Amino acid sequence: MRIGIDLGGTKIEIVALDRDGQAVYRKRVPTPRDDYDGTIGAIASLVASAEAALQCRATVGVGMPGTMSPATGLVKNANSTWLNGRPLDADLGRALGRPVRLANDANCFTLSEATDGAATGAGIVFGVIVGTGTGGGLVVRGGICTGANAIGGEWGHNPLPWPEDDERPGPACYCGRSGCIETFLSGPGLSRDHAGRTGDALEAAVIAARAEAGDPGAEASLDRYAHRMARGLATIINVVDPDVIVLGGGMSNIARLYTRVPELLPRFVFSDRVATRLAPPVHGDASGARGAAWLWGR
Repeated sequence: MRIGIDLGGTKIEIVALDRDGQAVYRKRVPTPRDDYDGTIGAIASLVASAEAALQCRATVGVGMPGTMSPATGLVKNANSTWLNGRPLDADLGRALGRPVRLANDANCFTLSEATDGAATGAGIVFGVIVGTGTGGGLVVRGGICTGANAIGGEWGHNPLPWPEDDERPGPACYCGRSGCIETFLSGPGLSRDHAGRTGDALEAAVIAARAEAGDPGAEASLDRYAHRMARGLATIINVVDPDVIVLGGGMSNIARLYTRVPELLPRFVFSDRVATRLAPPVHGDASGARGAAWLWGR
């Protein structure tokens, strides 16, 4: 039995997978925000409850915001800021009485979809999280590519490629720079762009619904979004050349992206054709916890 934990900023989800990858236990609890010890305790309680219900002892993997720094052994780059600078792997291992494997949540999403999801059997898979923020993960032949700096796949904090005049210098990003891909392709990025063009302050999901209903302003906003996504993903294809790119997060529910973005990719990809497939996730928001469980292999 493998247990996976998706440690999010607002909720913690646990899933237990049997040897066939079937979910046999699942539960969510609110994340104790700004409370590191409370977060450790909530995860320990979830694992204890799952193992009591299943009457077994399982391996435990955790998908987390940010990553463990190879230099310090402490959490870095987490938007759940109370985790930063903490030895999360060691503290969880001590609380659970066993080794625990941790990985960035976007890496876990990508591993899930590469293992038994939208990219099953693909050699190179790039996973994209487009929601409140923008993250990414890379899986090659079934293994996560973390990299020497533990930032493999973090495409969201590169500048938007081939910027147009009205995209320079771009919105300010929390990382301290301007014009990052995240500031354009996150859900709030779409909302900000739409409000700037139309004056309507709307959530991304509402913009997508209005576009489907034929609203010209919303359609134009989504077309700009698709164009920016195509440029951003083209740089990934030019460098990594993945077989499949899987979208996750709230923006992955916008159906027209799966037709419009592939139409635009050939303008920017350095190839005579683009064979990379753009796919929606099979496991949706469950992929984070499922991928964490697969950190121990299948």
